[in-house]
Amino acid sequence: MMILSILLTVVLLGVLFYHRVSLMLSSLILLAWTAALGVTGIWNIWVLVPLAIILVPFNVRSMRKSLISAPVFRGFRKVMPPMSRTEKEAIDAGTTWWEGELFQGNPDWKKLHNYPQPRLTAEAQAFIDGPVEEACRMANDFQITHEMADLPPELWAFLKEHRFFAMIIKKEYGGLEFSAYAQARVLQKLSGVSGILAITVGVPNSLGPGELLQHYGTEEQKNHYLPRLA
Repeated sequence: MMILSILLTVVLLGVLFYHRVSLMLSSLILLAWTAALGVTGIWNIWVLVPLAIILVPFNVRSMRKSLISAPVFRGFRKVMPPMSRTEKEAIDAGTTWWEGELFQGNPDWKKLHNYPQPRLTAEAQAFIDGPVEEACRMANDFQITHEMADLPPELWAFLKEHRFFAMIIKKEYGGLEFSAYAQARVLQKLSGVSGILAITVGVPNSLGPGELLQHYGTEEQKNHYLPRLA
């Protein structure tokens, strides 16, 4: 019976962890469970005393910080390497959106549903209806993939002329300054005709230097490189 009670206690702890029950409520449940085992004679009722002593520091914030959190952080600080400047900039570069809750395993679906539906600006819609449609008409995936292993020269010229590679660059530097949604719609349409064409347009607007320069470049670098990239 003792072994069964220990197994049930472990299961109870697992359920509390899985559902992320608050510390206070979890502590009360554990104390009630231990008291029930003590009353039935399976455990010694005096087990409640050391259990309560252990749980108190976890539930009093000031005690938890001084007795648990601070020593743990000091230990981690000793074994963890210092953060480099590049790592610091990467951490400060942005925040998570709703997908952060998804990866935590506890998404708020109502919050997701409350986000407004993204819409294209008139300029972005005109770009999709005009230059993007024309680029799709000019692209022949079999020719690009199997015959030339490249985009046709006239398609390259068309993409450059209509600033397909500058969707992410701000207008003040000669770019289109499209939203992420508009860029996704453009790439979605291009990929339906040719995956190579979509990748060719997508890479400079994601992995290229345009965004890095806009966020971290000096004014001199921005004024020199961004108009040329656009």
